[in-house]
Amino acid sequence: MLKFAILGFLNYQSLSGYDLKRQLQASTAHFWHAGLNQVYMTLKNLESDGLVISELQEQEKRPDKRIYTITENGSAELQTWLAEPVTQVEPGKSTLLLKLFFARPAGKAAILAQLQVQLAAHQRQAREYTGTMPVEAREMLASQPELGDDSILWGIVRDFGARYEAMMIAWLEESLRTIETHFPEDV
Repeated sequence: MLKFAILGFLNYQSLSGYDLKRQLQASTAHFWHAGLNQVYMTLKNLESDGLVISELQEQEKRPDKRIYTITENGSAELQTWLAEPVTQVEPGKSTLLLKLFFARPAGKAAILAQLQVQLAAHQRQAREYTGTMPVEAREMLASQPELGDDSILWGIVRDFGARYEAMMIAWLEESLRTIETHFPEDV
């Protein structure tokens, strides 16, 4: 899927690998993330498949950088992927749920601590979703006003994140109350 995230960003504008990583970090990292090495490896594969091209851009007082541009084949492949419906609920993995499922031997105090740490993490994440739009996204919109419709979709995804975090916070608070009230004390 990283392939399509990269093609999606390059469909907006040509970017270096480093700039792609920054765009991922500023926009999709909460639901689709990748390390810089993964980005560069995927770019290399996309280029060898003819889905992107690159050119070396000279810079003064800095090393040259490689700029990637989506090709017609890359645009076509992105459009085909975008048109395919997601027909199944994708299974998720949760370390927290796995630990909680087996947590009885850890005892009440450890379970409460685990839930409190997660509550704080989700509260931080919720503040990110309800804060201002990341600088990179604002800059992209300012330089490319034709992305106005895209920003509607970005807002929908951001709203999902905010609602998900609100649900997780409510669930964690209720779980903390349940453990406090009904779980036996450590012996």
